[in-house]
Amino acid sequence: MKLIYNVSDKPSFGKTVVFAIQQLLAIMAATLVVPVIVGNGMSPAAALFGAGAGTLTYLLFTKRKSPVFLGSSFAFIDSMFVAFAGGVSMALGYLGLIIGALFAGLVYVIISFIVRFVGTAWITKLMPAAIIGPTVAIIGLSLAGNAVADLVSGEVTQIVGDEPQQLASPLICILCGLVTLAVTIIVSCFGKKTLRLIPFIIGILAGYVTALIFTLIGNAAGVDALKVMSVEPFKALLTDGKVTLATFVSLPEFTFVTAFKGFGELNTSYVLTLAVSYVPVAFVVFAEHIADHKNISYIIEKDLLEDPGLENTLLGDGVGSMVGAFFGGCPNTTYGESVGCVAISGNASVVTILYAAIGAMLISFITPFVAFVDSIPSCVLGGVCMALYGFIAVSGLKMIKDVDLNENKNLFVVSTILIAGIGGLTISFGKVTLTSIACALILGILVNVMITAIEKKKKPVEEEVKDDGSDETEG
Repeated sequence: MKLIYNVSDKPSFGKTVVFAIQQLLAIMAATLVVPVIVGNGMSPAAALFGAGAGTLTYLLFTKRKSPVFLGSSFAFIDSMFVAFAGGVSMALGYLGLIIGALFAGLVYVIISFIVRFVGTAWITKLMPAAIIGPTVAIIGLSLAGNAVADLVSGEVTQIVGDEPQQLASPLICILCGLVTLAVTIIVSCFGKKTLRLIPFIIGILAGYVTALIFTLIGNAAGVDALKVMSVEPFKALLTDGKVTLATFVSLPEFTFVTAFKGFGELNTSYVLTLAVSYVPVAFVVFAEHIADHKNISYIIEKDLLEDPGLENTLLGDGVGSMVGAFFGGCPNTTYGESVGCVAISGNASVVTILYAAIGAMLISFITPFVAFVDSIPSCVLGGVCMALYGFIAVSGLKMIKDVDLNENKNLFVVSTILIAGIGGLTISFGKVTLTSIACALILGILVNVMITAIEKKKKPVEEEVKDDGSDETEG
């Protein structure tokens, strides 16, 4: 695709800062929500710092050739729950988060060394465009439900029975989300050159203002259906209702600080449990790693599996996960939102990712900014994600354009992946669950291997029959 800034380009300082903020807004919500889901006192600010540190590690190993941001991985959420299972103390649980990430990262490190000696030709054979294309599309399509769910969601809730229920009308939420989407589209398609590079920032701000206006009217008129936004993130900045230093700056609650207190409780059984929980998931995420890098390679028109090489992207991702978990407890992974941001904006400058990583680490100390991001209504983020996730899906479908779907072999491979992925097929082995993306990819590979194997056996037979026929003619 046509890029405004290529990987090695260096926009001016001011532009790069703005582009970096856009990258942060694209990845921040998902990065912050993982520790919130896991709970147990995990700090979203620390996870954001860990994502920035993990991304810097990734850029180091990939020689600053891959414009991708690493964020908190959703794939490991169940594994992270295991770290706190069985009533363990918070200290041991936090230590478990770090140990689990070390196991996951070690899988990547081992595979990277295998690739270094064996090469990547086997990956191209195992996962051709007919497999990678629909798999990338599934990554975007599998997130479609999340985008739509966010689109109808407001932030102000009340307890009805035992369950929280939002006050805002879903129609008002949808309106806020569609304003966000519409402004993002208009700016991206018709804005001036600089604005076209930051459509998400403009779109989010437009949606935020719209939601704020509805909320203010709702509060003034006493109409609950208009109350989209919550002020709780800003109230949390006050200490006993007073403004203190912590209102502006505070130190994130880093995982390693609490984890060091848990060494006395560590035992072999707990470590083995962590290994069984994290290692299989790491193999699943490895498949997504390949798909993400194939996707960004297609966007920047340069094969990252060749340069800087899969061995280096794996090392960057694996060690980056370890670093991220050390600070924030969450293993990191390459983010589709980041890839989508590159695709829509046309800005693949790796300097932008570098600034975004540093910015994430700095922002984690600035409590008002974290509060602002936390206050962005889900419906506004849903509007943006409709574009982000859609671009991921479309970029995967573009990879299929050169695949001959008139051949039944390719048709069956692509069909199997799309249906298994969109249908949400998952397989569980005890506490380990293969995601729909992993299941779709594995099924696609199996179908491709099966057909290829039969073709190889059938071909010599056909040639032998042909030879026999020619001999009879000559006789």
